[in-house]
Amino acid sequence: MAKTIAVDEYVLDVLMRDIVGHDRMPSAFLVYLHLWSESHRQSKAWVRASHRTIAQSAGLSKSSTQKAIRYLEGRTLVRSRRASRTATPEYRVLRTWRR
Repeated sequence: MAKTIAVDEYVLDVLMRDIVGHDRMPSAFLVYLHLWSESHRQSKAWVRASHRTIAQSAGLSKSSTQKAIRYLEGRTLVRSRRASRTATPEYRVLRTWRR
């Protein structure tokens, strides 16, 4: 049975138009939604996920996933960290519109 995950109106009303329409980065929007849903599903602020896992879940190539993550980090919508250079990254979805 599928669970329902709440998404802020801002994500659909503003962010989607900005990322997909203006910046022409639909892959970044898909990656953002994937990380958002995993964060809620796991009830964790930081989500551990490899580029391959994210790519497979979002239906993207690994290179477009990497590009999307760089874009999201540049827009301060996602933060990443690694325990070491070869460790699987952890991502945190940021909601800069919430104060």
